[in-house]
Amino acid sequence: MLFKSKLPDVGTTIFTVMSRRAIAEGALNVGQGFPDYPIDPRLADLVRDAIAAGHNQYAPMEGVVELREAIARKLTSYYAIGVDADQEVTVTCGGTEALYDAIQAAVGPGDEAVIFDPAYDAYEPAVRLAGGRCVRIALQPPGFAYDWDEVSRAIGERTRLLIINSPHNPTGSVLASAELDRLAALVRNRPVTILSDEVYEHVLFDGRRHASVLAHAELRERSFAVFSFGKTLHATGWRVGYCVAPPEMTRELRKVHQFNTFSIAAPLQHAIARYIDTHADALLGLSGFFEAKRDLLAARLRGSGFQPLPAAGTYFQLVDYGELSREGDMEFSDRLIREAGIAAIPLSPFYADPPPMTILRLCLAKRDQTLEAAAERLCAFAARISRPHRAPAQPPGKDSGAA
Repeated sequence: MLFKSKLPDVGTTIFTVMSRRAIAEGALNVGQGFPDYPIDPRLADLVRDAIAAGHNQYAPMEGVVELREAIARKLTSYYAIGVDADQEVTVTCGGTEALYDAIQAAVGPGDEAVIFDPAYDAYEPAVRLAGGRCVRIALQPPGFAYDWDEVSRAIGERTRLLIINSPHNPTGSVLASAELDRLAALVRNRPVTILSDEVYEHVLFDGRRHASVLAHAELRERSFAVFSFGKTLHATGWRVGYCVAPPEMTRELRKVHQFNTFSIAAPLQHAIARYIDTHADALLGLSGFFEAKRDLLAARLRGSGFQPLPAAGTYFQLVDYGELSREGDMEFSDRLIREAGIAAIPLSPFYADPPPMTILRLCLAKRDQTLEAAAERLCAFAARISRPHRAPAQPPGKDSGAA
């Protein structure tokens, strides 16, 4: 049978590749972004309650009413905005499904989508499956700041979508409100939709506050905003996310969603609804929780040759190994697994055309003991490879100098 691939150049994601290698080599996996500690027992109890209460059949396509209303209340509390739970909130299979649905709703054949590298690897395949093309703008290390003049030049007659991600995975950078103003000015009077990936909205460091497109009056009218309970509740395997958008855009997103996953696990939705209503402390404490882990890892790595880069948000930490090696990040990551017993994520797979860099991503969503063990292995490896080579000793009586 002849079968033509729609994505002939797309292979297995770097997350899967590195996690498989970690298992095969017995390495400590601080690459892929999943916690190695349990969820809040109060949340686990609510799941059991929901199952016992009979919430075990199909949930409504758009999400259970209780959860959508709880989401609307949460958004009002955090961003001082009004959200219509019925017409503007859709529960999805994690943030990734919400991203896919929004892209399919916004992009058609021949359209262009502007994305920023290093980009989450689900963006471009979804654009291509919709018949569109990505225009990729590279954020440059070490600061990974947006160049809004370059963004202006990238927006053309075919641009229909622009995807932003803040707090940004994998760089940990954060967009400020003033930058959303710049973005709004660039797309004003243009038929450009914004897709804002905000799954780390509750993880910002050093007193920062999240600037959501939902709280920006001009951008909100043209934006899909995507969130993830997997990230905020330390439960990535539950695959529960949601998308918030104006009613007209939500209707288009739901047309895709209903023929994709249709509905999401009912007991999880009921449990999450009760949890975020009654345990707001769990969300409010996330920044401090992960900031402490960021600082712990940075302190353990200080002076090792693995230099932590500034991290403003997310539960990831970038480290620069340039003092230790000039190897490419893929080669160095492979060496780390084999020689240090550490699985990390290289940055180059998230670029179409990666700049020269010696940077890896480490995940902070681990027990303190895991982070300490990872730092110990990294420091020991760094010490081994940076130890100066000594000249072999001269045989006794051998003339070792000039005449």
